[in-house]
This record gives sequence, structure tokens and C-alpha cells, in this order.
Amino acid sequence: MAANKGDKVKVHYTLKDVNGDVVESSVNAQPIEFTIGEGNIIPGFEKNVIGMEPKDTKSIKIVPEEAYGSHDEKMIFEFDKKNAPGDFDPQIGQTIQMHRPDGKSFTVTVLSRTDKGYMMDANHPLAGKELIFDLELVEIVK
Repeated sequence: MAANKGDKVKVHYTLKDVNGDVVESSVNAQPIEFTIGEGNIIPGFEKNVIGMEPKDTKSIKIVPEEAYGSHDEKMIFEFDKKNAPGDFDPQIGQTIQMHRPDGKSFTVTVLSRTDKGYMMDANHPLAGKELIFDLELVEIVK
């Protein structure tokens, strides 16, 4: 029986960049479990699981618009260190949690130091990137 919208599935995946380097994988861990159509997985991943049967494998390429979107320059900003605790000293390339005025948190990547503080990027780290996944449908959960 093939996986369809509304089915809860377990999938093993290996995510690679365009050079074929592994970014992350569930193969030596637990498969991810999600319900197709609930929108909890990037759209390009989800739609490629539809039609697979247990034990099926395939490799797919997902464009940014079907993954984490395009890289948005408007999401790069300067953070003034006077708004940070005194011991705030992030490293370039580090991801950290910040908080909006409404209290909600978001993740940023520290790009560089500036005279006033730091340049931060609030885009998802994989935004603007083409993604390659090796998929294996492990199970359709009943």
C-alpha cells in the first residue's frame, strides 16, 4: 500500500548538500515520524513521500522554494551589544536564540563583529539552498 495524504509515516533520510556531503541523517537513529499533509515537514520532502511503499527508497532534489525558502537579505541585521548581557560574546558562525519584543524566540547565525555589536542572520541556515535527500519509507503507521 502506498503512502497518501493523511497517513502517519516513518521515514529514514540522509540530507546532502549539492557537493554530496552529508549534512544530517536519521539512518543510525530513529526515523522521523509525521503525518503527510499536516505541514510539519518541508513541502518538497512531504510530497515526495506520497506514493512510496514501505521499504521503497529514492533520491530527490528539492529547490529552495519547496524547502526553507529563498535567502532574504531583509533578515540580516545588526545587533547592538549594549542590548545584550555583559558576558555576551558569541563566536562567528555560532547559532543563538534571541527574543523578539513580544517574547517569542528565534534563531540567528552570527555573521561578523561590527563596531557596535554583531551582524546577525535570521534566515534558516538552509534557506536559499538546493537540498538532496535519500529517502526510505520505513513504515506506514496504522
